[in-house]
Amino acid sequence: MEEVSVIIPNYNGIAYLDGVLSTLERQTMKKYEVILVDNGSTDGSSAFVMANYPWVHLIELPENFGFCRAVNEGIRASRAPYVLLLNNDTEVEPDFLDEMAAALDRHRKAFSCAARMVQFHDRDKLDDAGNYYCALGWSYARGKGRDVHKYEKEEQIFSACGGAAIYRKKIFEKIGLFDEEHFAYLEDTDVGYRAKIFGYENWYAPRAVVYHVGSGTTGSRYNHFKTRYSSRNNIYLIYKNMPFLQILLNLPFLAAGFGVKLLFFLKKGMGREYLAGIKNGFQISHKERKIPFSPANLPNYCRIQIELWVNIIRRFVV
Repeated sequence: MEEVSVIIPNYNGIAYLDGVLSTLERQTMKKYEVILVDNGSTDGSSAFVMANYPWVHLIELPENFGFCRAVNEGIRASRAPYVLLLNNDTEVEPDFLDEMAAALDRHRKAFSCAARMVQFHDRDKLDDAGNYYCALGWSYARGKGRDVHKYEKEEQIFSACGGAAIYRKKIFEKIGLFDEEHFAYLEDTDVGYRAKIFGYENWYAPRAVVYHVGSGTTGSRYNHFKTRYSSRNNIYLIYKNMPFLQILLNLPFLAAGFGVKLLFFLKKGMGREYLAGIKNGFQISHKERKIPFSPANLPNYCRIQIELWVNIIRRFVV
């Protein structure tokens, strides 16, 4: 039986597929499978995979349903107890799968482990050393742009970046899969947040190294699509995961955080998209989508709240 099922969502990423699949082909782990879920690509991605990597399990979707639908299809088709999500614009070290699985094995309460993501074109700098979310409503990648050797300690994080993260499949059965309403952006923060509500942990695994191009599908770090969906999904994430009293407690911080972000995107000429995303976020926030509050999870909510406050300091100091 496979130890790990690697799931790669792809949309018109043919330029990157040889890189990621060739490095997966050279893994030291013996028992694993690779599932590539193609989101209706028109660049010949599926034909390329079938011709050059016939050992890859290819799932072809008729159109672009977004990141969440793609990875959920892969999770449902997976055969291993661990599922590992990997962006198409990455390359990994030969021991990557072994290190990711070993990290999850070391932490019995862990839902996920995040890899050490290094910038592909500048390998002296980090791309992501675990994701954090704070009371300002900001999700951010720890260590982005910093020295590659800075974060070498295995430690708890708020959530794992879905670009290179391993998850226990059985926990998805309890907390649910990725929320397809997100389409893309913050879906990894949402699922990590959800796991924490249920008492699970998320860890950073620095010995598992992946090289990430970044924005391989969207094309740039800041663009109209990403700005709109990020603000939309952030409103939805807050509504969905925070009980109403917790939202009220954080309201001054959230107002300040969203205000600063609005000014930032106004300067970039994308203020209208940011505001449209916020409006859309309220529109998709419905009562039936909210995580039901359970008194049994109250200690977890308290721990999360403390972490949300501490992560404001981490954002500016650490």
